[in-house]
Amino acid sequence: MSGKNHHKVIIIGSGPAGLTAAVYASRANLNPIIFEGIQPGGQLTITTEVENFPGFEQGIQGPELMDIMRKQAQRFGAKSLFKVVTSVDFSKRPFTVKTEDETYTADAIIVSTGATAKLMGIPSESKYMGYGVSACATCDGFFFRNLKIFVVGGGDSAMEEANYLTRFASEVTVIHRREEFRASKIMLERAQKNPKIKFMLNTVIDEILGVDENGRKMVTSARLKNTKDGSTEVVPVDGIFMAIGHKPNTELFKGQLNMDETGYLIVKPGSTYTNIEGVFAAGDVADKTYRQAITASGTGAMAAIDAERWLESVQE
Repeated sequence: MSGKNHHKVIIIGSGPAGLTAAVYASRANLNPIIFEGIQPGGQLTITTEVENFPGFEQGIQGPELMDIMRKQAQRFGAKSLFKVVTSVDFSKRPFTVKTEDETYTADAIIVSTGATAKLMGIPSESKYMGYGVSACATCDGFFFRNLKIFVVGGGDSAMEEANYLTRFASEVTVIHRREEFRASKIMLERAQKNPKIKFMLNTVIDEILGVDENGRKMVTSARLKNTKDGSTEVVPVDGIFMAIGHKPNTELFKGQLNMDETGYLIVKPGSTYTNIEGVFAAGDVADKTYRQAITASGTGAMAAIDAERWLESVQE
């Protein structure tokens, strides 16, 4: 099939996975287009300093890193479309991808729509994201050396993040809205036995407070609310980590691509192949374990190579 809206490869999502896939696919002369979606550059665009991405000795700002990746992909011929995909049809080839105003077709699709951290939903949370508020301990824990931290959540992720953050923080307090925990017994006990970890139960964060003046933005405290009696208090804190889970951005693919019980795409072991031949998944959309920029980039490269080899096999 030919036409102005037909492409060998379409990449849905523009985080580290999608843009790395675009670099590899464009260098293989597959001329991919990338649908950048509602958050071009993915979650790294709301991250300030990225210090653990290889090649940047002094660290780099998240948005700058994604811009470099985008320009690198475009240098080899990839094209970015700043549009949101509204529906897909993987039932027949070529595959169909629709936006609000146009329909596109592709021989192969790489899904790299990522996952979104679940947040509390208060305005100050977004305001201070990257300036004391984080949803990734392994990404940002280093910046809170000898400081006081809150971890919000009551599941295994919260206990794991709290334990990890004690490597850096002087004190970690787990904020949980109930007295009962969803965390497994072993994870909860590990956190309870850690001398650096405290617990504030029946408590929620009512507001995140900080300074935002003269170009300086940072968290300084939080107003906590007791869920039983409604009383509030302001407690000094340097950092707040959200650990209430992640939601993979896979709503678009329900009923077409195989997912686990929480919505993460299932790929064949050791590859990026989904259950549909010609559709590949890369990055956090299929990874609930690591969720790092570098692992997303790695699977993005894998997806482009898998797509290239698959296209060669079906054309033979």
